Amino acid sequence: MPIQKPPTPRETLDRVKTLRTYATDAEKLVWAKLRNRQLLNLKFHRQHSVTPYIVDFYCEDRLLIIELDGGQHNEEVDKRRTDFLAQKGYRVLRYWNNDVLANIEGVMEDLMNKINSTLSTPPSPNPLPEGEGLEKL
Repeated sequence: MPIQKPPTPRETLDRVKTLRTYATDAEKLVWAKLRNRQLLNLKFHRQHSVTPYIVDFYCEDRLLIIELDGGQHNEEVDKRRTDFLAQKGYRVLRYWNNDVLANIEGVMEDLMNKINSTLSTPPSPNPLPEGEGLEKL
């Protein structure tokens, strides 16, 4: 079930637009593989606002966030951000830009494997009372 979020402020939308315009080579490569439901028929958004952050790629159906990290990333800041998003129910997967640029197919295979490992059907939030839905013999 999607997480309800408040409207995105104008300055955040402007920042999202700028980030999309000036995407890194790694972001462009990953986006080319994710867009138009190419990966497991899942819909992804790029440079998506997940308040208070803007994440690189987001799949609402799976509450999945994909982050690409370059050399400028601070591991402690990334950890706090990942922990915050995880507490909100998101699963965060991180890949290094260098790995994407050197081996996009390997990164996409790893991503697909990680998504597939969590695709098992979750339990129904409203199970039928005991005995209902079963055929009587």
